[in-house]
Parts: sequence; structure tokens; C-alpha cells
Amino acid sequence: MSRSILRPALLSLLAAGALAACGGQPPQQAGGPGQVTVVTLKAEPLTLTRELTGRATGYQVAEVRPQVSGIVARRLFTEGSVVKQGQPLYQLDDAAYRAQANSARAQLARAEASANAARLAARRSSELVKSRVISVQDDENAQAAWKQAEADVGAARAALDAANVTLGYARITAPIGGQIGKSTVTQGALVSAGQAEALATINQLDPIYIDVSQSSAELLQLRRDLAAGRLQGASELPVDIVLEDGSTYAHKGTLEFSEVSVDPGTGSYALRVRVDNPEQMLMPGMFVRAVLGSAVRQDALLVPMQGIARDPRGNASAMVVDGEGKVALRQVTVSRSIGDKWLVEDGLKAGDKVIVEGLQKIGPGMPVQATEKGAEAAKPAAPPAPAAKQ
Repeated sequence: MSRSILRPALLSLLAAGALAACGGQPPQQAGGPGQVTVVTLKAEPLTLTRELTGRATGYQVAEVRPQVSGIVARRLFTEGSVVKQGQPLYQLDDAAYRAQANSARAQLARAEASANAARLAARRSSELVKSRVISVQDDENAQAAWKQAEADVGAARAALDAANVTLGYARITAPIGGQIGKSTVTQGALVSAGQAEALATINQLDPIYIDVSQSSAELLQLRRDLAAGRLQGASELPVDIVLEDGSTYAHKGTLEFSEVSVDPGTGSYALRVRVDNPEQMLMPGMFVRAVLGSAVRQDALLVPMQGIARDPRGNASAMVVDGEGKVALRQVTVSRSIGDKWLVEDGLKAGDKVIVEGLQKIGPGMPVQATEKGAEAAKPAAPPAPAAKQ
């Protein structure tokens, strides 16, 4: 037989075998609604936060400088240690200042002696003028000399106080309590009053400040939303501090103040956060991030990220299941990400069923069978089928 006769006969046999295997009926395409997983949107209060970068600065910072000139006789502290307010830090050679104080003390003693003599003379003069032994003019001169001697005593006492103050400056003390850094001078160094270089720097680290900056554009948008009533203020909310390694600091901070002017170079304004730092884990200059609560939205809608698609132009859309069980396409507007969800601004409302799984097999207008996300896991497992009897 030729090939032209064998090929049609073989095709006929294969077709007959296929029909016999299917019970004599041709195959039919599967139909029915598609299976999708949805998330029903619910309005809920949401605290809007903003993560800002910043650096830690000392709560109080004091640069130790000499107020008198002299040679450093001794350094009285350990570098890097914690010092208390008023604790001696340096002792200058005070021989000259001590001599000045002694001289002022002697001048005071001389003035007091002169004042005592003038007082006695004035007392005798007042008695003699009554018996007309001396003239009134002589008595007035004696009284004036007494008052002048008393004034000299006051001036000498003030000079002694000034000399003691200068002598006290020869012992340099800590103006504040905190952790002191390294010393820039050693024993034997000459220091002078009003010098530019500090002898040491003291930082108070508990509490500590976190200085951050925020865009002025974000501030304007926040104020518009607050004025429109879409948001409520949340300035009293605690501030979370995120360390350089990504961990969250154990102590929360509070917002101390916001700067009243915008930096023209960066277009941002400064904020300062106060944080308790008992373990002194935060150190000045450390880079951290502050998560601040800016406002509260009472009716926020959050949609899972897998339920939002974007076209080449960046426009966002979502597939929802309408009241008839069919797929509907919604153009939506989202503003920011909250974890693994988007914050919806427009296009969706509470009660909408957003499709998050099965999007590849559906299209607008198609009927679907929706299952709430998480409902399958919540269903109890079906009991095992009874074993067949022999």
C-alpha cells in the first residue's frame, strides 16, 4: 500500500481510540468562576510616623578654660571619667595670687585700725564740743575723718574679696557634672585667661539630645492636613530611637522643640528629641534615626502591597470584587508604605474586597469566587475518611 493510503487510515484509528477512551464524548473546556483571595478593607486609627536621621549631642556641654594665667601644677582628674559639678580639675601655681591675697588682707587690717582710731577721736570730739573746749569745725572734721576711715575699710575688704576670687580661680573646677574628655594640657604647661583652646570638655550624657531635621515641604503638607481635619495632632507621642545596627533603643524620647526657621541651604528645619541615657549607650556624635509620630488618622485604609499594581506611567490600580461577584478595576492613590501595606488616599473605601492572590488568571468583568485571606487557615481540618471494610 502507498503512503497516501496508510496516513488517513492511521489518523482514523487514533481518533477512534481517543473517543473510546473518553466514553465516546469529545473533550470540553473547563468553565466556572475563578478562585481568588481577597482582603476586606477596614477603617482603623493609624499613627503616621516619620523616620528622620540625626546625631546625638550632649544635654549640656561645657568647655573648661582658665580664668587666670599660670603654670599647671597638677591635673586632678582621670581622663574619660565622670566628674561632679564643682570638682577640682586643675591646680595652677598660685604663689603670686596668694601673696596678693595676703597683701589685701594686711591692707584691710590697717584700714580697720585707722577706722578704730578715727572712731575714738570722733567720740572724744563730740564730748569736747559740748563743753566748748573745741570748735564745731574741729568736731565736724573729726566726724568726717571717722566716716572716711570706715569707707577705707570697705574698700580694703572689697580688694581682699577680689584677691580671694583670683586665688580661687587658680584651682579650676568642673562647671557641670558629666563625662570629661581628654586633657589638652599637661603638668607644667602655661595657660592664660581667655585662651581659645579649652583645657577639657565635659558632656552631660544623661539625658541626651538627638538633633534631627525634617523637610519643610512635609511640614506644609502636615499643616494642611491638620487644618482640613484629615489628621489629628500627635506631638505628645513618644519617639523611638533606632541605633546604627538597626536595633531599637530601650528608652523612648520626647520631642523638645522645633526650630522656628528653615535652613535656606537645605530646605529643612531642625527638631530636638530628649532621650534618657542611664547606660550612656548613646554618645555625642553617634548617628541614629528617630521615628516620630507626626499625626493620627482616625479612618485610615491600609491595602496589602501585592494588591496594588502600577502601569508604566506609575499610576496605581487595584482589582476588587464587586457586589455581583465580578472583577472590577479601580484607579487608586496611595501615599506611603506602612510595613507591607500601602496607605490609601483615594479610590477605595472601607468594605471593598481587594484581590491579593489569583490576579494572573482574572480580568475586569470576570466572575470569581472570593475567599478571605486567612480564612482557609482558620478552617478546622476535615476528619479522616473511615477505612473501607474488607
